Amino acid sequence: MSADTEVLQARPDTPRSTYSLFSQRVTLVVVGILVALAGVAWWSTVRQANSMSDMVSGLGQVGVRAPNDMTVPIFMGMWVAMMVAMMFPTVAPIVLAHRMVVKRRGEGATPTAAFVLGYIVVWSLIGVIPLIGFLAFRNLSASAADSRWLPSLAGGILAVAGGYQFTRWKATCMKACRTPMSFLMTHDFGGGSRSAFRAGVSHGTYCLGCCWALMAVLVVVGLMNLVWMAGIALVFLAEKNWRHALGLTRIIGAGLIALGVAVIVSPGILPTLSGGAGHMAGNMIQQM
Repeated sequence: MSADTEVLQARPDTPRSTYSLFSQRVTLVVVGILVALAGVAWWSTVRQANSMSDMVSGLGQVGVRAPNDMTVPIFMGMWVAMMVAMMFPTVAPIVLAHRMVVKRRGEGATPTAAFVLGYIVVWSLIGVIPLIGFLAFRNLSASAADSRWLPSLAGGILAVAGGYQFTRWKATCMKACRTPMSFLMTHDFGGGSRSAFRAGVSHGTYCLGCCWALMAVLVVVGLMNLVWMAGIALVFLAEKNWRHALGLTRIIGAGLIALGVAVIVSPGILPTLSGGAGHMAGNMIQQM
């Protein structure tokens, strides 16, 4: 990719620099498509979340909300929609950079679409892990909420998610996400859709390495908790685009560690974190 490499090396390797690779019209089209797909996914996710607002979708809701009977296919469909909603706006820089490379090769938009497909396939397949967790806790009895192991597990997940923000793995993966030019130069698998798909899988893997820990927080507060989903999505967007992302990551890491310890020490705050306090109060009123 010698000619493409010269072009990429001639530009600052920052997410913001990719927005000047094309004319404003082309940039708006590419970004607009990603944002539109994310918008449709958010619409689907909000509908799904509202339809099961009284059902368990996280450890913090056990004993407060009703058991969740969602089937595996519906869960996986929900998970894919969540990933599109949360992640597509964050990948605009790498998609623009990839589009520039394939355009210089004389290829159309299909390879870039294959790149995005490879990216989302990684996030779709990893949904099996939260699915296993969901199947394990969705029908737990109310007595589990009064146990010590449940808040200890929830607090442990939060603390581990926070600790991961300080690791070399996190830094390495976040750098790959924040340097689209370098990534494409070091992950050039040749022309065509198959190679582009492979590059998308590779980028998706780095993105997963950067973001999995914060995604794990949803297992605690609720996989369909819209407030936490929106907040985490904004963090992902900032981590991949904001120049102060490293400082933000460490602040969030410290906050999650503190929150995890607090949940272990004071289990009563777990339902509040998960949006279950209102449901708990409603249940108490109905019993009076």
